[in-house]
Amino acid sequence: MSKESKYFDTIAIHGGKITSDNGSLVPPIYQTSTFTFDTAEQGEARFAGSEEGYIYSRLGNPTVKLLEERIALLEGGEAGLSFGSGMAAVSAVLFALTKSGDHILCSKGLYGCTFGLLQMMEEKYNIIHDFSSMDEEEDIVSKLTPSTKLIYIETPINPTMKLIDLQLVVKIARQYKIPVVVDNTFSSPYLQQPIKEGCDVVIHSATKYIGGHGDVIAGLVVGREDFIQQVAMTTKKDIGGVMSPFDAWLLLRGLKTLPVRMDRHCDNAEKITSLLIKHKNVENVFYPGDVESPAYEIMKKQMKKAGGIISFTIKGTKKDAQNFLNRLKLIKIAVSLGDAETLIQHPATMTHAVVPEDERLKMGITDNLIRLSVGLEAWEDIWEDLNQALDG
Repeated sequence: MSKESKYFDTIAIHGGKITSDNGSLVPPIYQTSTFTFDTAEQGEARFAGSEEGYIYSRLGNPTVKLLEERIALLEGGEAGLSFGSGMAAVSAVLFALTKSGDHILCSKGLYGCTFGLLQMMEEKYNIIHDFSSMDEEEDIVSKLTPSTKLIYIETPINPTMKLIDLQLVVKIARQYKIPVVVDNTFSSPYLQQPIKEGCDVVIHSATKYIGGHGDVIAGLVVGREDFIQQVAMTTKKDIGGVMSPFDAWLLLRGLKTLPVRMDRHCDNAEKITSLLIKHKNVENVFYPGDVESPAYEIMKKQMKKAGGIISFTIKGTKKDAQNFLNRLKLIKIAVSLGDAETLIQHPATMTHAVVPEDERLKMGITDNLIRLSVGLEAWEDIWEDLNQALDG
């Protein structure tokens, strides 16, 4: 675009620029491992950083660069960076911000693999972490130490759907000069833009809503230009969790329909929530769009809509929860989210199985908790399948 639009829907389709497209409507896939230099001196200049240009696709690629520019525009950040998976993005950011002896304060609830990574960092590298509910300023401040190097949060939290008040966390973080890192996977930039709330770094498992079609594994990070360059030239370059040009192309395709898909996900989830609440075999429903939810006021403050993920507890045991899943016909049992298909999973034995039981229960992940990623099908068909399985 010669002039960037102020509208999200337009940026999702046109944001960023490709270096050369020969008139192609769809950005080309630069499926190459390396790039040639006109002269040896040009090669020297590019490696020295005195001349712009591509060297090697682990360091940069035109298709990937376009995606990075577009996600930065959509999140309202200065620059973006891509990775081969969401966990590659998480680990790169955490390693870039910490060293041995440092401390990380986390939201009380994290994706299972993020929890596992933090455990490994503590055991191997003495990078300590603590958890806070982040409901009250006093609780956050009491968990900070002189060694705290970042605050890491998910909102909504996977899988309990609890929300963290970003303005509250940012207010405290600014006082103590601590960066705030937000995993924004469950919302996508369409529903929530943490950088505009004052947060420093945003992470996505782009596998989910940004891709949207269940056919790519990828991660994205957005932040200040200097921080993104730091990560690009250290933990990304040297550890090597890079994104392929084809995967970047798939994500660019996914971003074009992100606004319309998210609207449908949210509309379907709202309808399904209202019906789950009334079902005799459902104990509790956790959805930020429910006006009775304790998260509702925070959702109205920092999110456009409440999202496409619902968690709920059924009346019964782990075995009852598994029997319920096994009775489903249309809905697929799978541990991803944000796809066109409605997906369902049992967090205690699947996505959060790595979390010790006592920690898992502190997070609110009980044996009868179910996580539902509401898809794009007719909501009536989604509900018919849920209803017959619950009745069973």
